Amino acid sequence: MVATTHPPAVKVVGANGQISLGKQYAGRQVLVEEREPGVWVVRTATVIPDNERWLHEPKAATDLQAAFAWSSTHKASDAGLDDTLSRLSHDES
Repeated sequence: MVATTHPPAVKVVGANGQISLGKQYAGRQVLVEEREPGVWVVRTATVIPDNERWLHEPKAATDLQAAFAWSSTHKASDAGLDDTLSRLSHDES
């Protein structure tokens, strides 16, 4: 069994079915696992939406690092903007 860093705390489940974990967790996402009836494990978590999961793949991370490295050595410019916008509008058709 995992050792706890704080002693157990008694919480009261409100009429609406909620408990408070404390302000330090306000706004955080948590995973709630019901191990058996009346036994829950609550863990903080970072949830990644399905449509953003690709950003966390090794290939995307490598590509992003390369893009950031390139952008740090190349000054931003709007040269060729019209050509780029024209190509993009043709790709959408």
